[in-house]
Amino acid sequence: MPIEMPKGLPFSVDTWTPASKRKRHHFLTHAHKDHAQGISAHASFPIYSTLFTTTLIRRYYPKVDESIFIGIEIGQSLVVEDPDGDFTVTTFDANHCPGGVMFLFEGNFGNILHTGDCRLTPECLQNLPEKYIGKKGKEPRCPLDYIFLDCTFGQFRSKMPSRHAAIQQVINCIWKHPNARTVYLTCDLLGQEEILSQVSQTFSGKVYVDKIKNSECLKALELTVPEILSQDPSSRFQLFDGFHRLYERAEEKISEARSNFQHEPLIIRPSAQWYACNEGVSDTEMRKKLRFDQAVRDLYGVWHVCYTIHSSRDELEWALELLAPKWVVSTTPSCKAMELDYVKKRCQRAFDDSLWKLLDFGTVASLDPCEAGKSNSCSNLMERIPNRCAEEAESEPVVISTHQRKRLSMSPPSKRPMLTLFGRARLGLEYSILQHELNEIVSVGSYSLERASTEAEERSSQKDKVIKVKLQKSVESNRMADDELGCISSIGIEGTDRMKFEERLESERISDSAHSKFTYASKEFDMQKRVAISSIGFSRSYDENLRRFYRSVNVPIPQPLPSLVKLMDANKKMKKKM
Repeated sequence: MPIEMPKGLPFSVDTWTPASKRKRHHFLTHAHKDHAQGISAHASFPIYSTLFTTTLIRRYYPKVDESIFIGIEIGQSLVVEDPDGDFTVTTFDANHCPGGVMFLFEGNFGNILHTGDCRLTPECLQNLPEKYIGKKGKEPRCPLDYIFLDCTFGQFRSKMPSRHAAIQQVINCIWKHPNARTVYLTCDLLGQEEILSQVSQTFSGKVYVDKIKNSECLKALELTVPEILSQDPSSRFQLFDGFHRLYERAEEKISEARSNFQHEPLIIRPSAQWYACNEGVSDTEMRKKLRFDQAVRDLYGVWHVCYTIHSSRDELEWALELLAPKWVVSTTPSCKAMELDYVKKRCQRAFDDSLWKLLDFGTVASLDPCEAGKSNSCSNLMERIPNRCAEEAESEPVVISTHQRKRLSMSPPSKRPMLTLFGRARLGLEYSILQHELNEIVSVGSYSLERASTEAEERSSQKDKVIKVKLQKSVESNRMADDELGCISSIGIEGTDRMKFEERLESERISDSAHSKFTYASKEFDMQKRVAISSIGFSRSYDENLRRFYRSVNVPIPQPLPSLVKLMDANKKMKKKM
């Protein structure tokens, strides 16, 4: 799922929620369902998209009003008027699917490239403005401030074949099985119609698409390649659903052909998903997945070809080296951009002014390494526009409107949720924005947290309340005793008086041990309940390697997370007492 754009930006991209609806401008990169989810309920004027994307979305969601769309085609630039300052948006081919684009935003907020879903090949990047593209060993004249990047295969280290080479592998696989009476192609995703077109052209046969089973895919194919479609169910080439019970249906097709003493049908799946998923895979299967130069058959009889409309890890690293952005944000959770070598080397540094402003926090007055240790408090936060190119800054001075200063001004630290290393920062920008914008009560099953706590209080007995009161008194008395003991030590009282005092203190603590154990069990229950409600607020629910990695980033934070500090102190005290 796409992520919400940071609060400091006036636009949303590919998100249709109550939060994104509050944005003044909306952009849609392409017509895949996961990028248009919620558009029927939360669409609002204006939505910028290509004509093809608009047409297909209108077919998928007839209730969406066509008048809220504003057309913007590949290579076109528009100036968008906004109360906080006009900005320019330019579209570029995303090399993903028909109508799919990347958006380049240029304004007071900086220079931002949002790739949507993309495959960043050299042909794709050469269309970007020259000032944003560097050369080998040399950074671009105007580095991007931010790039919101499709990192779907950011963990996949193998080199994927080009789309043209993968299509040729599909054709070669069909040539090698001339006796297959039926060829099932799992090409029901927008962006794979080129495979169907090449197969139809090579073998002079049309492709049958079931109107009932593949209605949405048929709508897209009627717009892209209507000439290859057939209504004859006996056609040799047929579209096959590549997601729902694929392997079960494949085995059924093969078993049916064997029982009728016919040649097995050929089932081809052009996708990188099979190659990228290695969980529970045998060594034999793993060795098969290392072959990217030809189609590979799996245990179920399905032939796989590594065809992808997303960038491989190598392509992402190469693109980032050329673009050299200041910050990289993954549009595919969970923080996959953090695993890229470029991000580890270039982007793991202290938050600069532009990032604080993008998050709609005030920016740190000085994050110089020499001065970072002096103060990390929120009182030093200020507001400043990100640095732009020197050549542009001279000709176009940045002017901040009064409305913009008011909207971006930071509220007092006590009223604004802190962005901390152990809190929202570890989850990426999408979570840091969503969590402090939403004020909804977290639900646990069919009961809200508020209702659950109320019922718990009603069920608690009067005896438990009395124990809690006694426990508070005992804790206070222990603290007073500790203070007294400190005072006795400081003034030098020794001998019998001191021994008697320590014995009395120890007896009082022992008498309250039952209450301490009750409190410890109660806190353990509360901790388990909070983890069940939400793992976002509890760092122990994350893998140890992930937490160690984030601690090593050395990000300066305004304040430590109070709840975590108190929790650690409470745990230490309880362990000592037990």
